[in-house]
Amino acid sequence: MARNKQPRAASGPAQGGPEPGATVAEDALERYRERLQAELDELTVQAEELEQAANANTPEGSGEVGFDEEFSDAGSYTFERERDLSLSNNARDLIEKIRHALSRIDRGTFGRCETCGNPIEPDRLDALPYATLCLADARRQVRLR
Repeated sequence: MARNKQPRAASGPAQGGPEPGATVAEDALERYRERLQAELDELTVQAEELEQAANANTPEGSGEVGFDEEFSDAGSYTFERERDLSLSNNARDLIEKIRHALSRIDRGTFGRCETCGNPIEPDRLDALPYATLCLADARRQVRLR
């Protein structure tokens, strides 16, 4: 995914961070929406292409490899198919995260942590515009796993 000039979330003058109750500025929200939509479009095409590649050359799309094939060929084919399906699943997971971010923009909750309600750090949103947690809560969640 190409990275364009990334939008910045609004920050308040005090302490260099967002003001209490502040949300992402309207112009930044529109840039985030455009970026998320472009990534959604790109990932949707990628996921479909990977699924088509994974199902190509299989008997009726069953995913089964015929017994008459060489074992090494069957192993290579199976590996490539599983790799394509895994990549497709990863793309589908990102698609869901992006759709959720777009719905948060529509609801007016974009840029707020879903756990504590505090603003998500602008640098975090720039790196992961579909982030739903502030850095502190994201770190806590990773430690719990």
